[in-house]
Amino acid sequence: MSNSTMGSPCCAADPADITSTAMERELAHELTVLRRKLSVAAVLTGLVVAATLPHMLGVHGGWLPGWFTSPWTQLLLSTPVLFWCGREFFTGAWSSLRRHSADMNTLVAAGTGIAWLASLVATLFPGLLTSEGLPADVYYETAAVILTLVLLGRLLEARARGQTSEAIRRLLQLQPATARVFRDGIATEIPVATVLVGDLVQVRPGEKLPLDGVVEEGSSWVEESMLTGEPTPVAKGPGDGVIGASMNRSGSFSFRVTRVGADTMLARIVELVRQAQSSHTQVQRLADQVVGWFVPVVIAIAIATFMVWFLVSGNVVLATLFLVSVLVIACPCALGLATPTAIMVASGKGAENGLIFRSAEALETAGGLRTIVLDKTGTLTAGQPEVTDFERLRGGAVPAQTLLALVAAVESRSEHPLAEAIVAYATSRQGDEVLPEVDTFEAMTGLGVLATVGGQEVRVGSLRWLEASGLDTAPLDPVVARLERAARSVAAVAVAGRIEACFGIADPIKPEAHAAVASLRKLGLEVVLLSGDARRTSEVVAADVGIVRVIAEVLPGDKAAVVQRLQEQGQGPVAMVGDGLNDAPALARAEVGIAMGTGTDVAIAASDITLLSGHLGGVPAAIELSRRTMATIRQNLFFAFAYNVAGIPIAAGLLFPLTGWMLNPMLAGAAMAFSSLSVVSNALRLRRFQPAHRSVGGLA
Repeated sequence: MSNSTMGSPCCAADPADITSTAMERELAHELTVLRRKLSVAAVLTGLVVAATLPHMLGVHGGWLPGWFTSPWTQLLLSTPVLFWCGREFFTGAWSSLRRHSADMNTLVAAGTGIAWLASLVATLFPGLLTSEGLPADVYYETAAVILTLVLLGRLLEARARGQTSEAIRRLLQLQPATARVFRDGIATEIPVATVLVGDLVQVRPGEKLPLDGVVEEGSSWVEESMLTGEPTPVAKGPGDGVIGASMNRSGSFSFRVTRVGADTMLARIVELVRQAQSSHTQVQRLADQVVGWFVPVVIAIAIATFMVWFLVSGNVVLATLFLVSVLVIACPCALGLATPTAIMVASGKGAENGLIFRSAEALETAGGLRTIVLDKTGTLTAGQPEVTDFERLRGGAVPAQTLLALVAAVESRSEHPLAEAIVAYATSRQGDEVLPEVDTFEAMTGLGVLATVGGQEVRVGSLRWLEASGLDTAPLDPVVARLERAARSVAAVAVAGRIEACFGIADPIKPEAHAAVASLRKLGLEVVLLSGDARRTSEVVAADVGIVRVIAEVLPGDKAAVVQRLQEQGQGPVAMVGDGLNDAPALARAEVGIAMGTGTDVAIAASDITLLSGHLGGVPAAIELSRRTMATIRQNLFFAFAYNVAGIPIAAGLLFPLTGWMLNPMLAGAAMAFSSLSVVSNALRLRRFQPAHRSVGGLA
């Protein structure tokens, strides 16, 4: 069959690659432009400041030529700083004005623009001011220095965005550029972008897997830690799924491609991280609302400051300096950076640790959780039943190896999950016994299987079914009682009308479950076990891992109702952790749905947080990261608000009547830039975050 009919090509214009390239190019272009403008602004501003030194120091004549210290020279030097280097501030302010609103650009443009215009009037009409007894001073250096400092803040912000997107770039770099694909029976090296769904790809030791697929031939150990956080290589053989960008450690194998392009696990991870970094939290929306009314209030305060000082002093230059200082120091750049910078850093750090947040709101809400509901099968347990006990009755007529061969032959016809566990156990322990031919086979729904092998009737199923069939099950009662106390499911075996043995089957608890539950309780959360299994089985599992509250025997469709009931009882916010198709409604109903990355696509799609490795340690790690992030955001907002609350009165001249000291607009600009730098630096501290309990990601 031709591969052309088996799927669509992953075209070279992969949406994920296009978006990544576009974002990187846009950021690189922005950084280049900002560096160029900041360099020009720094040189010109340095010359303007040098030109004003004689005036500021009270030195006249001698060491600097008169043409250099002239207001006209300062005008020529400062004008490009404002209207070329700082052009975006003025165009942004004009755009806001046309929308009848105001923003950070408004304050910067108004503060520097007024200082420059006042200086221009003093340069063009100095006699007009001196005739009124006012000094014809110019403040070109003030406007230039402020613009240069604000540009420095913008450059730092852009660099921070680049650093917080590093996790995405590192993820994208994991995928190899080429794949070795069999075409017409020949292995050919082709670009990954041209691989089709259904292609057979060969992977050699030490190579990265180019795409997602299912192993068809060969076996190996594959390291998936860079994507799932699984710390040790995972054995892969025919029928096992493999993930693109994981590393093949030992053997050589071939796999059939199942996902390409934007459908691959890697592309989906990248897209989820991008969505989280571009989304908004409730705190950020509140901050945006605050900025919306804060800017007009500041402008009103600045105008009032100008009027008061002009009426008190009659000095328009002094009043203008106070006005400019208020506008500049109140610029809420730090307020605008407080939340998004922290969200970008935390989302990227989460991706490095195998924690994918679908939105910033999920990152925010996770820290305030009060109740964690854990699904049992596939979440607390491995989700793959295993035979834990094989008990034969004394005096059995059938030898152990022969009995296991009979059971393996019969149960291999069944599709029941417990049958798979019995077959795996029996075939691994039957020795050299050859499986006999099964003459007849019948699956008794909910009861067991009935077969004829070599003329003998073989039954494997529940005790109640065997007893109802007229068999004497009493000899098994002590064994069954012991197994059921240990929360084992029991399957009895009867050959030719005689009970021979029974199997104890259990879904093993994940090795990390005990530590994860202990960590959740240490974080102050109530942990609830939710299961559709029998209450006795659920209670044994819960007691083993340290969970007190158990809600068992819940039908799949009722799990969402259980979550809703917990919310209505005031135990929210509630998080649901699950992995199966039947967990999807509950995941969507909870304030935070946490899906195991090893679960179904539907569960992952319905969740707010995905644990790529399926490791339960990711649950407390996600909550830790959320709490650390929200603490950082609160610190940033405090820095921003405290800075403005303390700075505006001083800039408005509160200390001037008492001390004669006024806040120079240049110092106000420097303080504003320092505030933004402190917020960005505080957010970048999140890059050092490490889960207290376990590293759950491979990029960390």
